Amino acid sequence: MDTSSSTVSVYDQAGFGRPVQRRSRPAVVVVDFSYGFTDPAYPTGADMTGPVLATARLLDRARELGLPVVFTTIAYDPGQVATLAWLRKATGMAALTLGSRLVEIDGRLAPRPEEHLVVKTGASAFFGTALAAYLTSAGADTVIVTGATTSGCVRATVVDAVQYGYPVLVPRDCVADRAPGPHEANLFDMDQKYGDVVDLDDVLSYLGTLPTTRAEAEAHA
Repeated sequence: MDTSSSTVSVYDQAGFGRPVQRRSRPAVVVVDFSYGFTDPAYPTGADMTGPVLATARLLDRARELGLPVVFTTIAYDPGQVATLAWLRKATGMAALTLGSRLVEIDGRLAPRPEEHLVVKTGASAFFGTALAAYLTSAGADTVIVTGATTSGCVRATVVDAVQYGYPVLVPRDCVADRAPGPHEANLFDMDQKYGDVVDLDDVLSYLGTLPTTRAEAEAHA
């Protein structure tokens, strides 16, 4: 990835890379940290231990504050496996079948029964789902995106989140990909065009400034 000073300068002169406005009630959207992605025993998986554990730290703080938490997983039924165009392009994804371990959220994230689970069949967590409606009903005004993969479903979710009007934060410690090249290239691109790519400590500091209840958050909106 070319992140030389000349590249950054080109983007800066074009008006990209400006910081987003962080609001008072963020939601955390954990994209596809299911075993099919986080367990290297599966062909679609890779060792994502660092980002998974970093996301667990983020979730601990979000839960303390009572913030909305959403998990997503990709899961297909047999009819979809036989017909979807995406699975002709990315054939390995066809293993992510409903009811299999591959589509279960990684247990290190300890998802709770009251936390919303989005089951999707496309890249974006918003495409063909009710995620936008859920975020509205939960009073979210900012979206923090973590998960896998940086170059695929994370990026697609970030793009759609900003198109739905949400400022987006992507903690770089909390996203993962199968290869470093696509990972770094997409972090750069998202940071320039769609959201702020920041360190987890920055996000945790931001959460420390938030109102402690939803009513207080709405009063500060």
